[in-house]
Amino acid sequence: MAGPLRTRRAAPRGRSFASRNPTVIGSIGLVVIAVLLWAAFNAAKLPIIGGGTQYSAVFSEASGLVPDDEVRIAGVKVGTVTGVSLDGPTAHTVKVSFRVKHAFVGDRTEAIIKIKTVLGRKYLELDSQGVAKQDPDRQIPLSRTLTPYDVYPAFSDLTKTVGSIDTKALGQSLETIAQTFRNTPASVRTTLDGLSRLSRTISSRDEALRTLLARANDVTGVLADRNTEIARLLTDGNLLLSELNARREAIRTLFLNTSALSLQISGLVSDNSKTLKPALDQLKGVLDVLEKNLDNIDRGLALLGPFYRVFANTLGNGRWFDTYIQNLSAGGLLGTYTGVGQ
Repeated sequence: MAGPLRTRRAAPRGRSFASRNPTVIGSIGLVVIAVLLWAAFNAAKLPIIGGGTQYSAVFSEASGLVPDDEVRIAGVKVGTVTGVSLDGPTAHTVKVSFRVKHAFVGDRTEAIIKIKTVLGRKYLELDSQGVAKQDPDRQIPLSRTLTPYDVYPAFSDLTKTVGSIDTKALGQSLETIAQTFRNTPASVRTTLDGLSRLSRTISSRDEALRTLLARANDVTGVLADRNTEIARLLTDGNLLLSELNARREAIRTLFLNTSALSLQISGLVSDNSKTLKPALDQLKGVLDVLEKNLDNIDRGLALLGPFYRVFANTLGNGRWFDTYIQNLSAGGLLGTYTGVGQ
């Protein structure tokens, strides 16, 4: 006997996307967009696709280095400077943080701040040394760092220092010292006389020195204001040299082919000199004959002109030759006009 009939219940279907709470969906979407935006603006800090390993070095001064300046190894850009700050609240040194990607930084690496452009733009150069890798948690010490000498700040400081000196008071002080030690031994008096002359020279050339330093300061200021234009000029010049370097092989091939062609032409002339020499000699003889008879040729051309004019008139009536023959009639007394068809 058959058992009772059993029915199988269908599994409940999931809720459709349209029936879900739009507030929750919108909140999740906004969070995802915010995370993506943060990741886009901070891609360099991400662990996998970021900008490399973070290092730091201690310098005696920053020397104009700022964040986003280049970090180079052997002239190749390998990262950027991420921060410049004092190495502690009471320290007299500067901590430079930088990030390096796809480059080896040894445990004996030296860091040098170098000048990138003539107007003072800087970059950080790493001289990677050592066998082991540099520990990112350990700073490159002051003994392995170096800062450059910058001309523009030196001129600016010199201008400010010289401008604040009272040259008259300095001259009077040196004169007073010279008068006080006038009765000292000869060697000391010679030194003081030279010091007195130096003071008079400084005092007499005070205005010229001020003008010179002021104009030097103006020149450096103009160069600093035109930093972008000069940097662009240098960049364009670098692009031109790069293009010439890229075309160097083509230019070298052109020169080699030209040299080979000249050798082939020289060989051709050398091989056919016996054949070409008689022809050139005969051509020279023809030219000599023409040159000797140049007056006769000019006179013949001058006499040939009237003949061609009369001949053209004879052929100027279509299909007939119009001519006049003298003494053709009986007795030779009359001329006869004849027309001959062409």
